[in-house]
Amino acid sequence: MLKGMGGRLESFDFAFGDTDVYCIAEVPDDEGAAAVAIAINSSGAVHTSTTKLLTVEQVDEALRRTVDYRPPGS
Repeated sequence: MLKGMGGRLESFDFAFGDTDVYCIAEVPDDEGAAAVAIAINSSGAVHTSTTKLLTVEQVDEALRRTVDYRPPGS
């Protein structure tokens, strides 16, 4: 399924706790990741939750940007 979206499975790990399995996948775009998640969730067999991870370079770029923000009450 991931290969069909132009992606690949990076890791598949079992865990203890509320989440039983963690998968890390590389997918070319957000729409492809959403299509995979929707297809899996629509089966009704499992529930997925998607978290987009950022690279170090993406965080570095975010840190370079200036944001005009004023907290409430300021």
